[in-house]
This record gives sequence, structure tokens and C-alpha cells, in this order.
Amino acid sequence: MSERWKNGALRAVAASLVLWIAFVPAPRAAQAPATAGLPAALSDREFWELIEEVSEPDGFFQSENLVGNETPLQYVVPALQRLPRGGVYLGVAPDQNFTYLLALEPRLAFIVDIRRGNLLQHLMYKAIIELSPDRAAFLSRLFSRPRPSGLDERTPVPALLTAYWDVEASPELYAANLQAIQDRLTVEHGFRLSADDLARLAGIYQMFFRYGPALSYSAAMRNMPTYADMLTATDRDGRHQSYLATEERYRWLRTFQQKNLLVPVIGDFAGPKALRAVGAYLARHGAVVTAFYTSNVEQYLFRNEAAGAFYGNVATLPRDERSVFIRSAARRNVIDPIGDLLAAFGEGRILGYTDVTIRGTIPE
Repeated sequence: MSERWKNGALRAVAASLVLWIAFVPAPRAAQAPATAGLPAALSDREFWELIEEVSEPDGFFQSENLVGNETPLQYVVPALQRLPRGGVYLGVAPDQNFTYLLALEPRLAFIVDIRRGNLLQHLMYKAIIELSPDRAAFLSRLFSRPRPSGLDERTPVPALLTAYWDVEASPELYAANLQAIQDRLTVEHGFRLSADDLARLAGIYQMFFRYGPALSYSAAMRNMPTYADMLTATDRDGRHQSYLATEERYRWLRTFQQKNLLVPVIGDFAGPKALRAVGAYLARHGAVVTAFYTSNVEQYLFRNEAAGAFYGNVATLPRDERSVFIRSAARRNVIDPIGDLLAAFGEGRILGYTDVTIRGTIPE
């Protein structure tokens, strides 16, 4: 055992003990998550002020993460569907969150990511979804490709994505769509986006125009699943569970976006403000977190010796004994009870990311 490893372990245990003393036990679960004080919708002003209230400054990550790369993403969806409806969802990264939203049907969602680019990408999605009455129209706007004939609400999602593979992207559609997206956000909603924000948003949108359904994690990286791969993946029983799986799912997501209930936030999971501010907002409204999708962010937090700060932030979130992490680790997506994880960390049973990767289950 190296001296460096021992020193890191001792620091982790010390941080754990400090955090354990600070942890507030989760309240006993009610029949359903407490959400009575949450608004049924946010006004445009409330939405933007909430983003600014809880966000931290723009941070750095090694890539823009335009598309998710977790092909087992949907394996946990059946288990999420058995959790109580109407709680609060927290997540990270781009549109894979939409699939988990559909599984949980929360009253409110916060997507917390260190990159302002992720906030801008979610605003781009918001505008496109609001402007698009059905799935085929959504994909047409997302890729700036003319809508193929023969697509309707009964079209299966694999056929829907296949239909756009061979359609040539249109520069004219791209220009018109980009203008419509910007107008939707800045004129109709009145969001205070800077010139730099709009330029960055245009750059993100251009990647979807350029690569279409073949867009992957960061542009066109090899050996990474494409947007089409992610949206046509299935759960373990071969069922399509993505947000484009059915017209009904898409309509739910569209209504959720129209009500301004998906709030993108700039924040470091281990930072001093964002997660704690979200927790304070939820506490003021008597709401409880049902699920927190962390992807594999914990890997980077342990690498930077910041896991203790993250779990300390999580401990301030209102929760109950059914609240879970959704995590990507060891090439699988799993569910891990938040309270159990915090207890294990506080007791010094988690000293590194390896200890996290062996946790969690994919319930039958």
C-alpha cells in the first residue's frame, strides 16, 4: 500500500467523520414525496431568476458532452417507474435526463452541470421542444433536416431516427431554426442571454446540423454511441423507454418544458453554492428529492479529492428513505439509496471511487 494512497484514505476518513456529524437524518417517508408547496408552473421571470439565484460561475470540464454515452441508461427505468410520482428530480449533462424525467414524472427538475454550455444546450432543447408539436417535427428542427413523408404518431422510434439518416441537412432550415430558437428564448421568454451565450448556443446547434443522428458524445467521436443509438436503445426487456419512444411521452416532456419546470443550473457538485441553494429552495417549498442522476461525476470528484464536499452538499438536500442516486459506474447504470450512501461514507466505508462502483442495484 503506497504512502500516497494511505494519506488519501486518511483524509477521506477524516472528511467522512466531519460530514457524519453534520448529517441530518432524512425524514420518514410519507405516502408520496412532499411537494405541496411547489408551483404548478414557473413564470418566465421566476424561471430565469431561479437560475441566476442558484447558479455558480461557469466552470471547466474536458469536453462539451453533446450526447450521452451510457447505453445501459434505460435499464433502471422500470425500477424508477415504481418510485412515487411527483417528487423532485436532480440530474447532470444533456438530454438523457429527459428519459429519466419520463420515468419519474416529477413536479420539478434541476439539471446541475459545471458547464454553462450545458445550460445553453438545455435552453436550446427547451426552445426546440416548445416549437415542435410532435416527435418528427422535433427531430426536423434539431437536425435542420426537412421532415420525411410518412411519419406520424404511430411511427416507432427506430423508424423515426432511421428516416432522418439519409435526409440532407438544409443550411436554410438551420438559419431559420436558429433564429426561431433565439427569438423563443430572448423575445418570447425574455431570458437575459448575452451575445456570447447566443454565439455558444449557435455553435452547439451547429453540431446537430452538421452530424444529425450520427452526433456522438463530443461531435463525431469514434467508438461512442450516436444520438440515434441512445434514443433507440432499450431496457433489459427490449422495451423502448426513451423520451422519443412514443408520442405520449414526448407530449408530457413538452408540457413540462412549457411550464418552465426543467431548470438548468450552472454548478460544481462539490461547489459551495449550487446544490445547497437548490436544497434551500426545495426546503422552503416543502419538497423532497426523489432521484439524483449523477452519471459518473463521482469518479472525477474522488480524483480531485472533492467527494467529501459533494456528499456534504447532498446531505443538505431534503430527502426521504426512498430517495436514490442514479449512477453510471462499471459500464452499468444503477440505483443507490442516497441515505445508505451517505451513511457508508460517514462511517468510513467509502474511501475511493472503487468503493462507489460496486454499490447500487438494477432492481428486477
